Amino acid sequence: MSIWEKYGLSALSNKALVCFLAIAAPAQADVHLLALGDSLTQGYGLIEQDGFVPQLRGWLADQGHTVRVVNGGVSGDTTAGGLARVEWALTPEINGMIVALGGNDVLRGIDPDVVRANLDGILQIADSKGIEVLLVGMRAPGNFGTEYQTQFDAIYPELAQNYDTEYLENFFAGLSPNGETPAELAAFMQPDGIHPNAEGVVKIVATIGPKVEDLIARIAD
Repeated sequence: MSIWEKYGLSALSNKALVCFLAIAAPAQADVHLLALGDSLTQGYGLIEQDGFVPQLRGWLADQGHTVRVVNGGVSGDTTAGGLARVEWALTPEINGMIVALGGNDVLRGIDPDVVRANLDGILQIADSKGIEVLLVGMRAPGNFGTEYQTQFDAIYPELAQNYDTEYLENFFAGLSPNGETPAELAAFMQPDGIHPNAEGVVKIVATIGPKVEDLIARIAD
């Protein structure tokens, strides 16, 4: 007995069989994105489906986009790590990249000039390969002084302008659209106070998602 007879398909015409296969076959992705980041991208502390990349895939699918998003998040990674691996991470099918790095640089107090140079290197490589980019910023706290904070926060908008990338000012923008207090934000964070919980990722993706749609539109052009 053939597989078609097993499932009652032996009487299907050739035309009907082609239609059946078209429906059964998974849709091919038109856009292939690399999410280059750290533990926030990787999904630290969450079950796989609750992480940033799987939730972003789901959000894009709900908007009608057929997109493959590769999880290029490495826990603990800095901008230097991202620069070291971006060349080989941009495999031939990738035509867009989300860059969300810098949080670990801030935690380590790395010189903003070094952070800028690393991100600039990443964007140079993307530009040389014709890869469209969404640059997602990070904000420095005041721990290292206002000068450090000012220099660090200026990196992302300036590089986005220099390379004409899509840009979102802060990875965590979706968690505080109305200036929520730290106590209010705690409901969307894991106990470490650094990584979002599953519900926090929902809010983050809802804000980043439209920017990714803008990135997809650029690729389509």
